[in-house]
Amino acid sequence: MGMNEMEKKLAEYKCDTNEAICLKLVRFAEEVDNESTTFHPEYSHQLYGDDEVAFGYKGLQIQLYYSAGNLITLFKVKYSARVTENLDCVEHDDVEGKIREIIPAGFSCNTDDFISLLEKEANFKPFGTLLHTYHVHNVEEGEDFTYQIHKVDVSCPGIRDYHERLFIDVDDDPWDFFLVKKSLCQLSFATVGYMTVYNYYVYPDKTRPRVSQMLILPPFQGEGHGAQLLEAVHRFYCNLPKVQDLTDPSENYVKLRDYVLVKLCQTLPSFATNKLPLSFSDDMATEAREKLKINKKHARRVYEILRLRVTDMSVETKARDYRLEVKKRRFAPTTKNQLELTKMMRCLRPEELASHISQMDTALQQEVLEKSYQEVLAEYRRVIERLAQA
Repeated sequence: MGMNEMEKKLAEYKCDTNEAICLKLVRFAEEVDNESTTFHPEYSHQLYGDDEVAFGYKGLQIQLYYSAGNLITLFKVKYSARVTENLDCVEHDDVEGKIREIIPAGFSCNTDDFISLLEKEANFKPFGTLLHTYHVHNVEEGEDFTYQIHKVDVSCPGIRDYHERLFIDVDDDPWDFFLVKKSLCQLSFATVGYMTVYNYYVYPDKTRPRVSQMLILPPFQGEGHGAQLLEAVHRFYCNLPKVQDLTDPSENYVKLRDYVLVKLCQTLPSFATNKLPLSFSDDMATEAREKLKINKKHARRVYEILRLRVTDMSVETKARDYRLEVKKRRFAPTTKNQLELTKMMRCLRPEELASHISQMDTALQQEVLEKSYQEVLAEYRRVIERLAQA
């Protein structure tokens, strides 16, 4: 067999692991074989490399099915064909071993055993303390469904095993966990998603909770559960005197955070409509921190969104004032860079200094700043539109 023919033959045994991994939340036995309820991961490079490809199989399926409530797990690997030694002595990838390295013990590999365990789901009760109940209307099914958000800590019996099935690390005590559950009936619940929060110590007697992870499972995405969860978490920490403020490290939360924080702040007296054109104030920063545990940086962004909502941008003077107010904040890092460059002038050689100055061309700075402003304006308008729809 020639090289090209061999390459073509081997290519038939390459599988996209994002498509091969089949995930499912199962409530009833008949859902096990219902392909319409299957979903796939967005990424799998953590297990199968940057190419996200498994070699050595045709029709590969890596099935990870979970009971909807307690996340009892069924794990099976299926394929229509597997590469043999006749093909130039190549070996197939150990796709099963990669999963076994991360999946907690106690899973089932037999479908009948898994189905028999589903009967125990009727006795599943959500962990922790109920924080919030809300309802979502499902257009396709034409009815409202009830959801609950529970706060859990690591001392809760059974929570460690449950979190391991969600692949959450629970080694440290300062973690708080927030779980979203869908009420299926009076005694049955399905897992919707979760948020993890780490409580950092702030001298001398405060804590600063930081959002670490948040996940809404694919079957429930796009229904507003992320906003409900983040708002419930904020309200929970608002009632704790020892909490200084709630933070998050990721830009992935910006759109969701903007919406939730604006929704919370819009009723505060310091953010009243008549005060918004007067610029961001210390009263706004203080009230947002003391009443809602929102730090100054986030409070300033909330102010800019609320001010945009009440600003007639068709009036040139009002649009200019707003633009200057926003750019004043966004220009601050550039000013800081210039100050740092001034300090470095004492120790840089002339050619090094010239290089730095050329990188800070004023016209280029203005161009970048204007582009950044337009992007921020678009983000703010999306938040305002979502608030109007709500």
